Amino acid sequence: MLKSIKLYTAIVLSMIFWSFSFIWTRVAIQSFPPMTLIMLRLLIASVLLYTVAKLSGKFQRLRGKDVKMFVMLAFFEPFLYYVGETYGLTMVQSTLASVIVSTIPLFAPVLAFVVLRERIGWANIIGIVVSLVGVFFLIYNPNGGFQANPIGVALLFLAVFSAICYATTLRKISTHYSTLNVIFYQSLIGLGFFIPTFLFTDFATIQTIKVTGESITALIMLSVFASVVAFVLFAGAVRQVGVARTNVFVNLIPVFTAILSWFILDEIISLPKWIGISIVVAGLFVSQSGKISFKKVKEV
Repeated sequence: MLKSIKLYTAIVLSMIFWSFSFIWTRVAIQSFPPMTLIMLRLLIASVLLYTVAKLSGKFQRLRGKDVKMFVMLAFFEPFLYYVGETYGLTMVQSTLASVIVSTIPLFAPVLAFVVLRERIGWANIIGIVVSLVGVFFLIYNPNGGFQANPIGVALLFLAVFSAICYATTLRKISTHYSTLNVIFYQSLIGLGFFIPTFLFTDFATIQTIKVTGESITALIMLSVFASVVAFVLFAGAVRQVGVARTNVFVNLIPVFTAILSWFILDEIISLPKWIGISIVVAGLFVSQSGKISFKKVKEV
């Protein structure tokens, strides 16, 4: 029982940190251009992960035969995912962004069906339809048309697509590597994608950046808690209880983010938006209702 409580506490904490990440990003981008923010976030996370791996004696060298898969992994996440999420957050509210990103476990079986020919159930199909109706409630106003920037919404769905491709690629990564090392190498290789992009997009304007104490704090929080701690907690939980059961908790992210955005960013959440959030979350639960059964956690 105690082990189960610790396990699910770790999962919920990772959801809270990822919910906060939408808030921290909105604060940080007030000072840092998106590509600069992402690069600094990854740099800090990579140094921290390497330090922890070395000090704990768990550091593993990357084998030559695995480089190709890690490059592919890093391309989808952090590169494409962070580009979609961070630029999307410059155009839409944190709450809407979290709702869209929370649909990752909803659409994952669709890609598995197309690429791997895995069976997709009716519960998932119904869940997709219900959640898309919820998203429509969030972005459309009958009196004023679309409330959210369509480009921002498209960028966030790019993040969703990237995360699904990341999860598919992750399944092909050798179990030789610990979770800590997988996250370290995907972050380090991700820098290889971001540094040239940063030089092209943001380097010329870097001297005009006006850094504030709030933005620095948000950057550190993103790097430590969203890019390292949350990943380690969540990945550790996945290894013990499986992807399906842990993904149920992803449904909590839009709820946490909506509450945090209301308190911290003073984002106004109207009744139609609350209805939309509720519908999306309901769709997420429906999509997984046929494959989730909470049984006693197995000892590892």
